[in-house]
Amino acid sequence: MPSPAVNQWPRWLRITVVGIATAAVISGGWLAYRYFAKPVYLTVAAGSLDGEALSLISAISARLAASNAHTRLKVVDSRTSAKASELLASGNADLAVVRGDTGGLADARSVLLLTHGVVLIMSPSTTRADSLGDLRDATIGVVGGPVNRPTVDALKQVYQFDRAKVRFQDVAITEGAAALSSGQVQALLAVVPLTEKYLAKVRQFFQPAGAKGEAPKLIEIESAGAVANVAQYYESYDIPKGTLRGSPPIPSDDLTSLRVSFFLVANKSVDADTITDLTQSLVDVRRDLLSQYPILAQAAAPSTDANALIPIHPGAATYYNGNQQSFLDKYDDKLYYGSLLLGSLISVILAAWRFANSGGGSKSKLEPLYELGSEIRNARSEAELEQTERRIDDILREELARSAGGEGADGEMAALGLAAQRLHYLMQQRRTVLRSSQRTGD
Repeated sequence: MPSPAVNQWPRWLRITVVGIATAAVISGGWLAYRYFAKPVYLTVAAGSLDGEALSLISAISARLAASNAHTRLKVVDSRTSAKASELLASGNADLAVVRGDTGGLADARSVLLLTHGVVLIMSPSTTRADSLGDLRDATIGVVGGPVNRPTVDALKQVYQFDRAKVRFQDVAITEGAAALSSGQVQALLAVVPLTEKYLAKVRQFFQPAGAKGEAPKLIEIESAGAVANVAQYYESYDIPKGTLRGSPPIPSDDLTSLRVSFFLVANKSVDADTITDLTQSLVDVRRDLLSQYPILAQAAAPSTDANALIPIHPGAATYYNGNQQSFLDKYDDKLYYGSLLLGSLISVILAAWRFANSGGGSKSKLEPLYELGSEIRNARSEAELEQTERRIDDILREELARSAGGEGADGEMAALGLAAQRLHYLMQQRRTVLRSSQRTGD
């Protein structure tokens, strides 16, 4: 019960105090809801020489925002895979789109395998060499330059290019066709996904300015298995017959080459639940964007093996392994403590209500009548008893008036009548005691 000092507060003051406290509780609950419900933004670094990586990730980011996904992306143009890896390692990005042969991925954990880049070594059809080991005294133009330098370094660990007088020269994408037609290079090396969009760009190296050019020829990397053994971010891959052209087919049969994977990776420090939520959203978005970006047809779950090139992020593994917790499993503790908190808040509100209405006088006079019982027992004279009796009459008169006005309940009136009879009985006993004491004293 409120203290007597609080009971003396004006009613408006008590209501104001309760109102302020209630507003504070509601505001705190709303702010907590806003904090936990607001979207989580992750910075993703993406870049490629042709701009396709940035375009794809930007489209995914826009789709996540349009679908009100809880985890969303903030895209940063890194220009190259190597720069994206640097941003991830330095903590300036939470996610990055990288090629498997990019360095600096010690802290990277795979979230999604986006596609594979296949190593294509192309030359005019007049070239006599059918395999990379047969090339002699030739210059191979490396399309993209530094981006594909890891591929050249891996090939050099297996092939004796110095003995065969095979050289490598960086060539810009826009200069590939001119370098071939001028004889500056005798072959081109490019690493591209096997999609129609990229294969069309490859064909343009042999058809400058829209003219009908010489048919291309694909050079086989016959020792692809050995290269993959010394450079484990590559794997041997057979290019299907007719990939570059259907009739007549180029290549004329399945052709051995190499391929490297492109990943969406996250820093290992990113929260696992956040990555689980993001992975699920990415799988949903992939279906929505498949018609616009056919390359997403190659997207898949990364390897979950312990010795994988890039270990999988625990949050992504949770989704791919189907170990996502249900809502109740995930939030059972929060729901339990939330129910306790709700019960406590209800108790506080009830106490505040009593506090706001305290001191306003009791609707029933039972309590004052009970208190008069002790006064009767302690009365020292009949004058005190008469004064108490007048107070009882006043209370009964007030209650009768309330009952006549329809405010009092029948049960309360009955209780008041019983209490009044009890008090009159006590008064008679006390008068008898006082008169006996008076005669004894006389």
